[in-house]
Amino acid sequence: MSAEKVRHQLFLPRSVSDRLEALAAKPGASKSAILTDAVTAWLNRRGASELEDRFGIRLDRLTAAIGRLERDGHIQLETIALFVRYELAIQAPLAENDHAGRAIAAKRFEAFIAQVGRQIASGRRTLADQMSAAPESGQ
Repeated sequence: MSAEKVRHQLFLPRSVSDRLEALAAKPGASKSAILTDAVTAWLNRRGASELEDRFGIRLDRLTAAIGRLERDGHIQLETIALFVRYELAIQAPLAENDHAGRAIAAKRFEAFIAQVGRQIASGRRTLADQMSAAPESGQ
């Protein structure tokens, strides 16, 4: 007997013992190999369950947070899309030869992009600022 193996004496119900005998009777199978595989599989499932117990709550929280981020992203995109559609509907397009109007538009766009950069760099959120500054009313 190998020094790496430990002998165990265990008691099995008759029905389980009969099934083990039938499996071990097949060529290339032994009771020790069958029980080793079965116990290893059971221990592996048990270890997976412990991991689930340990990390499950944290993973659930992360999943919920990602869901909120995804929802917020959809809200932001829909808001921008509706705003752009509204602006395009009410603003007349500039004439091809309106160089002054196009120059003003380019400056406004550059100012807009610079403001977005400053807001992001500072960590401030305009919508959050507006929500906290809004008076709480029952409306």
